[in-house]
Amino acid sequence: MRLKLFSAMAGMLLSAVAVVNAQEANPLEGRWDLTIEKDGKQLPSWLEISHSGTNTLVGRFVYAFGSARPVAEVKLKNDVFSFVIPRQWEPEGSDMTFTGLIDGEELKGTMIYTDGQPYSWTAVRAPKLEYAEKVKWGKSKELFNGKDLVGWEAMGENQWIIEDGVLTSPKSGANLVSNEKFKDFKLYVEFKVPPGSNSGVYLRGRYEVQITDDKGSDPSSVLFGGIYGFLTPNEMAANDASEWQTYDITLIGRRVTIVANGKTIINNQNIPGITGGALDSNEGEAGPFLIQGDHGPIMFRKFEVTPRVE
Repeated sequence: MRLKLFSAMAGMLLSAVAVVNAQEANPLEGRWDLTIEKDGKQLPSWLEISHSGTNTLVGRFVYAFGSARPVAEVKLKNDVFSFVIPRQWEPEGSDMTFTGLIDGEELKGTMIYTDGQPYSWTAVRAPKLEYAEKVKWGKSKELFNGKDLVGWEAMGENQWIIEDGVLTSPKSGANLVSNEKFKDFKLYVEFKVPPGSNSGVYLRGRYEVQITDDKGSDPSSVLFGGIYGFLTPNEMAANDASEWQTYDITLIGRRVTIVANGKTIINNQNIPGITGGALDSNEGEAGPFLIQGDHGPIMFRKFEVTPRVE
């Protein structure tokens, strides 16, 4: 009896080891930073591929806009893989279809957009962005001087104005991008979001922290305080739209902490990848801040950054 039990346990262990080895052997698994070439533009995107059970590959995908969406199955045949993405915010038409293959340390392939047009894409493996327990912080600096847009550039026709020391976008228009770039930092912002409006701050120009009028709503990754489509706050900490509000944000590597209006709503959570609307998918590099102005009115009266120093 003991021998039979031992044999059965050994068989189960060998099967488990075989499954793990099979999962580790697939070079497609992991997170990938994509760049899609479309109509003369480079569209930052992101892909994650992982195992579900023993034989099925699944994933998550972020396009140039919108939130992360699930990939039900990544099909693999003769070193060529493919998957289909249902429309989210894309124009009407068919689902988007992706095909690709491994090219050395990179991926490359073709996307068929909702209008049926093909576009090429390439991808590199996303960096790990290591977290450091003990860091040294430099001197805090104000990126908004309360007088003009020195240090910032509008991405298009500028609708931003400064009134009584407040940076205001009175209507939907251009986003703002800081001239200075940062890697690890602490950010403190004071803002007011009008009723029903929608904005956000992109960390390193790649990870959006949502700013929306959501008091009384259930917390969500696409509402106030969420890392768009990825990380959900543990509570809804939004104030009334008529009130000034605050974010204290710390980003080290991929690990982010967000304190909204004095409440810690996301604590040391890893950001998996870029969010829709990112400036680029070069996650290993320093990046600017981007303030979203193309979704609705928004106001800022403080934008203070404390960079990490080596």
